[in-house]
Amino acid sequence: MGKSLVEMAADLVQSQCASKAMNTEEITLALQSTFNALQMLQAGEAKLQAGTSEGAGVVGTAPGMAPEKSIQKNKIVCLECGQEFKMLSPKHLRSHGLTGREYREKWGFPLRQPLCAKALSERRKKAGKDRGLPENLRKAIAKRKKSGQAKKAGNDKK
Repeated sequence: MGKSLVEMAADLVQSQCASKAMNTEEITLALQSTFNALQMLQAGEAKLQAGTSEGAGVVGTAPGMAPEKSIQKNKIVCLECGQEFKMLSPKHLRSHGLTGREYREKWGFPLRQPLCAKALSERRKKAGKDRGLPENLRKAIAKRKKSGQAKKAGNDKK
């Protein structure tokens, strides 16, 4: 089990006494200030842990990271919690109470920006091209346009 704050403060002040001569008044003041500092640190740590464990999404835990730098070659860093992934899944974003669209809007990404590592995005793009998706998409769009024009022509005759 870990040491109590009093024990930690005593150890720190004892080390300080070993390096410099201190009278009882200085030792007392040093103990009090060290104990208070440790208490503040512990309270801050507890707040941080409570915020992340409740799924509150502590903003800024990816310290000072610019959104455009969060999407890297082999990973994407969640700007809400600071965790690294290959892809920000809808399930992970839900843990922060966000959808993909809300995440993109909040952090200033274009709505068509893939929320995955650049390498993964490139692999998917290449696989789609290999399967002929761009050509099939062009054909489907052309077919839709033709059927839309045919419907308009039919409505004009009435």
